[in-house]
Amino acid sequence: MPLRSATACAPTRVSTWWWPPEAMRSPRRAMPSWPLPCPSEPIPMSYESILLEVGDGIATVTLNRPDKLNAYTVEMGEELVDAFRRVRDDEAVRTVLLTGAGRSFCAGVDLDHLKARQAGGHVSSGPQLGEEDFLKVFPLEMVQYPKPIIAAVRGHAVGVGVTMLLPCDIRIAADDAKLGLTFVKLGILPGLGSTHLLPRIVGRARALELVTTGRVVKAAEALEMGLVNRVVAGDALLETARELAGSFAEARPEVLAAAKRSIHYGQEHTMEEAMRNEERSSAGLRKPR
Repeated sequence: MPLRSATACAPTRVSTWWWPPEAMRSPRRAMPSWPLPCPSEPIPMSYESILLEVGDGIATVTLNRPDKLNAYTVEMGEELVDAFRRVRDDEAVRTVLLTGAGRSFCAGVDLDHLKARQAGGHVSSGPQLGEEDFLKVFPLEMVQYPKPIIAAVRGHAVGVGVTMLLPCDIRIAADDAKLGLTFVKLGILPGLGSTHLLPRIVGRARALELVTTGRVVKAAEALEMGLVNRVVAGDALLETARELAGSFAEARPEVLAAAKRSIHYGQEHTMEEAMRNEERSSAGLRKPR
């Protein structure tokens, strides 16, 4: 189902709704000050590398290069940022589901496409965020996103295919999924905030093992270490994800946003500070109509 209309693009800075006032006053915990690029003209609704569908309260964002196992391109990154921004403030959307078309979620960066793009001086026809901007914008905006984000993964999720999963709130894997942070084998380090997010998900020791060895793990092991929340049969992957998304309809959107905000706040502060934040957040929620 196509979107009803394009929403306004995101503000030029990260929204401060995510952080309590005292966090904004603390130099140690201040929000990043760099601006987020925002196109001045409306962006076309159609995408080349992804699909965006809205229905039944769910915005489904699908990586759509199945012939290349959804290998990542700069254009895909630009389109992902735009798609998430489009539905961020849509009251009809309660949850975002991120998945991949075909046999795999994402097989990493499309190196052939990247080389051809660099050699030809290609300029994208999309939102024009640029690769460097995507690396900054995407993980922060996902972590700060007010709606729950569910990732549904099948087949290979390698390199950037894993790093774009880490900011998601819930990760569901098909039993054939294989996940690997293979960056060291290419002589580079993982990006998109992975060194911050991964230890918080699987623990420091396992994060070090995954990053330094570049080992690819199967779905069962990923579940055991907490890298994914659930493992299901491949033919039940999307159904399971959509059923889970439907369960969020029982809570008010502002409560879900506050719950996400509080969990992240609690990770970066003392227990006493987290408890004070819980009280403030609960008091600030409007009563049901």
